[in-house]
Amino acid sequence: MSLLIVGTVAFDAIETPFGKTDKIIGGAATYIGLSASYFTRKMDLVSVVGGDFPQDTVKMLQSKGINTDGLQILKDQKTFFWSGKYHNDMNTRDTLVTELNVLADFNPILPAFYQEDEFVMLGNLTPLVQEKVLAQMKTQPKLVVLDTMNFWMDVALDDLKRILKKVDVLTVNDSEARQLSGEYSLPRAAQKILAMGPKYLIIKKGEHGALLFNKHQVFFAPALPLEDVFDPTGAGDTFAGGFIGYLAKTKDISFDNMKRAIIYGSAMASFCVEKFGTERLLSLSQKEVETRVQQFIDLVQFDIELV
Repeated sequence: MSLLIVGTVAFDAIETPFGKTDKIIGGAATYIGLSASYFTRKMDLVSVVGGDFPQDTVKMLQSKGINTDGLQILKDQKTFFWSGKYHNDMNTRDTLVTELNVLADFNPILPAFYQEDEFVMLGNLTPLVQEKVLAQMKTQPKLVVLDTMNFWMDVALDDLKRILKKVDVLTVNDSEARQLSGEYSLPRAAQKILAMGPKYLIIKKGEHGALLFNKHQVFFAPALPLEDVFDPTGAGDTFAGGFIGYLAKTKDISFDNMKRAIIYGSAMASFCVEKFGTERLLSLSQKEVETRVQQFIDLVQFDIELV
């Protein structure tokens, strides 16, 4: 059984206070897959690209254990392209260009052997596309994780609420959690969102860490203090890839193991921001991952006696 990854495989052009890039490889599914590859080499990709997408990159994804039989290549069309510029605080950005291209009419098609995958990661896409993927599954996955964003809350809220009833874990950032719930308090927002269907909610807070909720428990994981953040693009998707990659490796979806998965996801995201695009994710060693996870453990571990 494998990990099914659904999302964009795309081109990005990024400008930050540290520099800028021309077109580089990006997309939610790309970051998710590369991050998850440090935990599992059994992944099935569903996405779409144009004839301008480099075959060498497809081969690179395959070399990471990502099956690309579900990657549609529309030779007479262009790949999805996004360009953005980050402000000095690196928490806000301006979108300069969005070209949907092949993504405008994307109809996900799951090869037969994808349809029994145990773990499903629905990267940020229109809720209708995410729903079409779940409709093609022959067996109920062990875990379905869904990522979404404020745009879909603005333009497709009913569709989003419908699919929330069909997933196990939702990942959003803090502003999205507040928008979806109508609550400013994150614990209150979490309970309202959990009432919409998901069993678990992850609220990402960027440089301030991440929260994991179910109806009765909450867990907080800090972010690693980094001296330099070169490019936050893809950090959330890298987090998601580390999270579900670890769960797929361990096959344990208990709350306690999700806490461990949050730490692994946070560790992977901390690598992602150290270079532009996917560069850092392509050069990691398992030893570096283990060392970074230990840094997270050391960051929060302490002895205390109640008096």
